Amino acid sequence: MSNRTIASVLGGVLVAAPAFAYESSVNMPVGVTPISREVHDLHMLIFWVCVAIAVVVFGAMIYSIWKFRKSTGAVADQTLTHSTKVEVIWTAIPVVILISMAIPAAKTLVKMEDTRNAELTVKVTGYQWKWQYDYLGKGVAFYSTLASASNAARQLNSGVDVTSLKDYLLEVDHPLVVPVDTKVRLLLTGNDVIHSWWVPDFAVKKDAIPGFINEAWFKAEKVGRYTGQCAELCGRDHGFMPIVVTVVSKEEFAKWLAAQQEAAKAAAAGAQPAATTAMTAPAPAGAAL
Repeated sequence: MSNRTIASVLGGVLVAAPAFAYESSVNMPVGVTPISREVHDLHMLIFWVCVAIAVVVFGAMIYSIWKFRKSTGAVADQTLTHSTKVEVIWTAIPVVILISMAIPAAKTLVKMEDTRNAELTVKVTGYQWKWQYDYLGKGVAFYSTLASASNAARQLNSGVDVTSLKDYLLEVDHPLVVPVDTKVRLLLTGNDVIHSWWVPDFAVKKDAIPGFINEAWFKAEKVGRYTGQCAELCGRDHGFMPIVVTVVSKEEFAKWLAAQQEAAKAAAAGAQPAATTAMTAPAPAGAAL
């Protein structure tokens, strides 16, 4: 193979590499939030820094092995192994590279933890094996569990063709509904064991620990349906507690929230008489007090 052919092949690889690296099927998603895009950009920056380091290091190694091979009569040079200047240089360069990567990474991490000025706060509680969402100050709370169709299909010898199910094991009965272009603050905790609320499109992955409250936030800028899963080994049905977030317009969210509040009030009103009767009913004759 001629040098020109080799150069052409390498050139084609270098040209195609950026498009391949950004392909979502082999890379982390860009996401639909400002933080997710910033995380993706940071990821790609460090990725290309690593690629550049690999090209320089392995290029120097391959060139040295080929150029100064023993068959050509080359004799090993001892200069680099006894030079203080060289040792300082190859120690200082990695330090500079690490610092240059740490600065943008620290800025992104600080932004990811900044939950100030949230417009909506939702308490997320992890259970074995479901999630509870409580819209704080809104009077709306509900559980979100694996959809019945997926739950039936995963049972042994169910006979259900899972390929016919949409989003098998990634569908729930009650998704988390949030408005678009709204900063949503999440307060995460667990009721039994440690869970982890993870939605890749939001760049949110935070543990839900019993007895502790962790914070996270996201601001979805695109209407749609986004899925995730528990990312902590939380027991037998760990793989069957998906997360579904439905992002809707602010008008649709207001209507949905009002409907949920009315339903909650109606349920509370319907349960109140029974509870009152139970509390005030006299004890049967002869009953022990």
